[in-house]
Amino acid sequence: MANYDVLKVDGSKAGSVELNDSVFAIEPNNDVLFEAINLQRASLRQGTHAVKNRSAVRGGGRKPWRQKGTGRARQGTIRAPQWRGGGIVFGPTPRSYAYKMPKKMRRLALRSALSFKVQESNLTVVDSFNLDAPRTKEFKTILSNLEQPKKVLVVTESEDVNVELSARNIPGLQVTTAQGLNVLDITSADSVLITETAAKKVEEVLG
Repeated sequence: MANYDVLKVDGSKAGSVELNDSVFAIEPNNDVLFEAINLQRASLRQGTHAVKNRSAVRGGGRKPWRQKGTGRARQGTIRAPQWRGGGIVFGPTPRSYAYKMPKKMRRLALRSALSFKVQESNLTVVDSFNLDAPRTKEFKTILSNLEQPKKVLVVTESEDVNVELSARNIPGLQVTTAQGLNVLDITSADSVLITETAAKKVEEVLG
């Protein structure tokens, strides 16, 4: 169990918290992490690509010339694949690119991503945000006090409407909950800003 500083929103130290090394201080598994990122990116693909095959293109109902006697190759339709304007052979059709990973691998990928951020000193624990109302200007001040970069992933214990609305108009900022934490969001952000209660909740699930 390692100690991590817990900061207040003004940047001062509020105390420390012990977090499980098996979640925040493991040796990252690059292969599993790579596979988890590919899985999420594949799931984001729409897969709506499509082409018209021979039965879908318009026209071609009449045989272009008689079967024998012309000296040319026999043809049944001008919409065959070898004709300009004909159907496409083996073209892409609508499909889902999503696939699954074993549960243990998914959890290992999350632990690896979090451990990477800790190793790079890009994980900050804050006691709480305590926003009474949505205020973007106030949230920008909090990020400045905590010396956060432009691309930040904010993790709260549960849905916090004030935090979500305050961060909505700040470029590069993303808000999620401990339950919705995922590998792609962690690795895409330059820094992870997590509340103490959210860190404990993540630890309970992944520990």
